[in-house]
Amino acid sequence: MAVYPVNLNIEGRPCAVIGGGHVAYRKVKALLKAKAIVTVISPVLIEELAQLAERSDIIYSAKAYSQGDLNAYFLVICATDHSEVNQRAALEAKENGSLVNVVDNESVSDFTVPAQVNRGDLLFTVSTGGKSPALSRQLRAELADTYGAEYELYLELVANVRSFIKTKLKTSQERETFWNKAMNKEILDLLKQGELSVAEERIKHAISSCGTKS
Repeated sequence: MAVYPVNLNIEGRPCAVIGGGHVAYRKVKALLKAKAIVTVISPVLIEELAQLAERSDIIYSAKAYSQGDLNAYFLVICATDHSEVNQRAALEAKENGSLVNVVDNESVSDFTVPAQVNRGDLLFTVSTGGKSPALSRQLRAELADTYGAEYELYLELVANVRSFIKTKLKTSQERETFWNKAMNKEILDLLKQGELSVAEERIKHAISSCGTKS
């Protein structure tokens, strides 16, 4: 299946997950992390999903899927243990213009969800087009080992001084020089060691040293 990679903004969008098991729970967690409004349709829920429903983190429709349930969703994930139910739900969702993922049938899905590694706003994804889930898992583990929490901290520090960077560094050459100085192993090692204030000073010094001298 040829795909077009995209990061989808679903904050505040109504999304539905059909199914109440462990696969559905993983899908729900990802949707909630993306700040979607999530409805789960299933006659029963595993404990983790039941707790989300009790806290009103999700909207719970305590019933088996039936025709007419999917007329109001931007995105629908079909994650029951029954392929026939998933197929029927997918068909209705598509007819209503929803984006659809069927966990047990890539061929009728509008999108697939790649293996992911998150470091705050830094996101790595891995996909093998369904040819080798084992390779996806291996590469995800390697990325997780290589890019630790220090990258999330680095991104936060850079975000904090972003407006200063734009003000101080007027030219593309100055900005390129800054990134060459600020994106280095020494600063990342400081963050890994918990030396946030020292790392921040190094970044600010890099800005000052790259700015146009008056």
